[in-house]
Amino acid sequence: MEVTSLYREPERREQLEFGALEYHDVFKIFRSGPAETVALRGLDLRIEPRELVGVFGPSGSGKSTALQLAAGLDEPSAGEVRVFGRSLTRADDAELARYRARELAIVFQGGNLWPLLSARDNVELIVRLAGRTSDLQRRVDRALDAFGLRRREHVRAGLLSGGEQQRVAIAAAAAKTAPLLLADEPTAELDERNEENVLDALRRLRGTFGSTVVVVTHSARVADAVDRVIELRDGAVA
Repeated sequence: MEVTSLYREPERREQLEFGALEYHDVFKIFRSGPAETVALRGLDLRIEPRELVGVFGPSGSGKSTALQLAAGLDEPSAGEVRVFGRSLTRADDAELARYRARELAIVFQGGNLWPLLSARDNVELIVRLAGRTSDLQRRVDRALDAFGLRRREHVRAGLLSGGEQQRVAIAAAAAKTAPLLLADEPTAELDERNEENVLDALRRLRGTFGSTVVVVTHSARVADAVDRVIELRDGAVA
């Protein structure tokens, strides 16, 4: 049975009243025995389509929890999370699985590639898993060219530098036309040159491929590169 897509085509987004990612009065409470930790405390936030946003805040401010909810990997204790107007909170397992495979890309600090596969094979596999096999080679070629990876396409991912690995993950997001990318500290532990290369890749993903990009970070350089800075404190927008 076909599952309704959470994604709406880019040309229609301008006409819609909803954002790319929205949190409506979201609470998230973690319980361990009698102890409770409130990670998100009535979070209200709207991120627009094709926006490049940096999310900042001290440890324990709720940044990672907010990202987990946006990825559909956890559920809020109260409130609602919406992606392009569709509720993740009310989505069933089939919808969430389709959303994560086809419409979402996540870039982690340590990379999330298959280390024994080449850069090209990683991008191709991610596109295949998303079910976007039409014009597969053209998709992969375009992404590798766009992010300056053509000369490194046959190198195993485990042998690439940290910055190159992040760019491969971003290229895969572009090749599978993911409308939303969530990046968790993507430039941590990178030198200034590699950090700028990754930031340039994120800007290109937004500008050329039309994705909405949300970056959780502590980096001041990221703050200078994004459209908007959002600061979280005590589980809410500061």
